[in-house]
Amino acid sequence: MSRSGGRRHRGRELALRVLFEIEGTPKDPNLVLDYQADELGATADVIGFARQLVFGCLTLIDAVDGSIGAASDNWTIVDVGKVERAVLRLGAYELLAEPKTPVAVVIDESVELAKTYAGDEAGAFVNGVLGRVAAAREGA
Repeated sequence: MSRSGGRRHRGRELALRVLFEIEGTPKDPNLVLDYQADELGATADVIGFARQLVFGCLTLIDAVDGSIGAASDNWTIVDVGKVERAVLRLGAYELLAEPKTPVAVVIDESVELAKTYAGDEAGAFVNGVLGRVAAAREGA
């Protein structure tokens, strides 16, 4: 896992892996979560946080994708790479539905995940989009 070893970081990483794997498939998110948790050696608290993120994101997917689309210039959510799309969805969900988590934490964690799984350029891209999602949320 990347630099931060905290429970919430590991939960976000697990959630990212689940969202990435299930996209465009009929796979059961619970089964994928169990499999990925086993692969990562995740503890029960990490799994619980990841489950909250995955199912929250899936429940609010239209609002999440809408917020990403509104924060994006010249492209749609389907134009983004699969890893970046999963990171953006995870971050946008937290920005929209988890107001107790500081904006800076959500964006920093998302950027770190993007860099780890998709490279430095993906981190900069995610930072820009989620910054606009956060600004729109603050302006609402």
